[in-house]
Amino acid sequence: MYMLRNFLGLLILTFFICVFILLMQFLWMHVKDLVGKGVELSVLAEFFIYAAVSMVPLALPLAILLASLISFGNLGEKFELTAMKAAGISLFRIIQPLVITICFISLGAFFFSNNVLPRSQVKLWTLIFSLRQKSPELEIPVGEFYDGIGGYNIYVGNKNNKTGMLYDLVIYDLTEGFKNSTVMLADSGKIYFTSDNKYLQLSLFYGESFENLKQNSGQKNTQKTIPYRRETFTHKNILIDFDTEFNRYDESVLRDQHVSKNAAELIHSIDSVKVIAHARSHDQSMELIRNKYFGRERVRDRQLKDSAVVNSAEAALPHDIDSLFLSMNEQQQIRSLKNAVDKAKAQCDQVEYNALLLDDSQRYIRKHAIELHRKFTLAFACLIFFFIGAPLGAIIRKGGLGAPVVISVVMFIIYYIIDNTGFKMAHEALWPAWAGMWLSSAVLLPIGVFLTYKAATDSALLNPEAWLKQIEKVKNYSIKAAKAVRKIVDEKRKQQITQ
Repeated sequence: MYMLRNFLGLLILTFFICVFILLMQFLWMHVKDLVGKGVELSVLAEFFIYAAVSMVPLALPLAILLASLISFGNLGEKFELTAMKAAGISLFRIIQPLVITICFISLGAFFFSNNVLPRSQVKLWTLIFSLRQKSPELEIPVGEFYDGIGGYNIYVGNKNNKTGMLYDLVIYDLTEGFKNSTVMLADSGKIYFTSDNKYLQLSLFYGESFENLKQNSGQKNTQKTIPYRRETFTHKNILIDFDTEFNRYDESVLRDQHVSKNAAELIHSIDSVKVIAHARSHDQSMELIRNKYFGRERVRDRQLKDSAVVNSAEAALPHDIDSLFLSMNEQQQIRSLKNAVDKAKAQCDQVEYNALLLDDSQRYIRKHAIELHRKFTLAFACLIFFFIGAPLGAIIRKGGLGAPVVISVVMFIIYYIIDNTGFKMAHEALWPAWAGMWLSSAVLLPIGVFLTYKAATDSALLNPEAWLKQIEKVKNYSIKAAKAVRKIVDEKRKQQITQ
């Protein structure tokens, strides 16, 4: 109970710290989707909640590693672990309640990634897409052109921040294209939103506008001068479509994506698309053999019709292609070569098109298979990191946030690099999905077994003196081996001399 209480307290603390750090990193990646959009605090809170839930697959293994390192490091530093072993309690018996707890946490991590994570991913990415499409808040700078309003470029010479009045305005209306643009000059003006926040109203005072009257039709203009219209006004209102409301995307757009499915749905989707891909591949291969394979259309048609009477013996005879080609005249040879090239290009295009059709299905299957294996690797990573952190903490015997944090960060970086490498290999179809997603577990599992064995046998894994002794033994062995080889070579030389 003592071990369990200390470990769970550290686990909860380190878990929230890891979630916070990863959440800040995620926020930095999507800061451009949030800044300047003027969204409500409830929308921002929703974004942070869904993002925090999505960080659990990375934060939980790291928290388990850090908590086990600190807890067992504290036990080793205070000689509590030594006292337990002196009392006849083995390391496996000491960590037994923690192992059971980690097993339950691993099961909970699987159910979390299978049931909770898909829903949070759908809501998070739907919210991100909605934020990306929201129009930014209107903040026109002074002394430079502003293109934040679609179809308009606005230049403001001066601005009164208290009244919101703009002075020395130059406006380019590009809604009809660059060659049909309208230029407006105004002494002053003001921009504000309509009551429904769907339109932007631009009120201009004391100015003039220049409009091109020759509409560009895409044909070459033969006139040297182009007519235009000049308008002088004292007050002019322009209504611009500029929706500032926050409109959410429908979550159904992500319904068929791999991030929105649990394990059962992923398996069902993989099996369904595999059947479709297999049938499509079979049809394409049969079509290629029946109609496009080395020009055997007529022979294949005769075989399919079972008409062995009509030139069946002639069709079965092999043809000497060189003799047939040399028997033609020059024009016939050129025509035959052109026909052959055209047929080859057509067949190549057909094969590439079929490959694209099959590649879409294979890519769909790979994404779903990767997501399916990811749900299991998360739970298994929690177990592996405990068996790395607990024995490593017992070996180094350093508690606190010093050495455990450094070791945890190094181990997690190694894990992340290996896991990301396996993911890319699987995503690019260089490896099977199971091999890429289980690569990190296959690499870290032997490390965990080795560290557990060393901790159980009280091995001085990080003792410099022990390593120097091992290096000295290897050095002595290499010297003896070199002397033995030299002795054998000298004996052979003496035998050659005597002969």
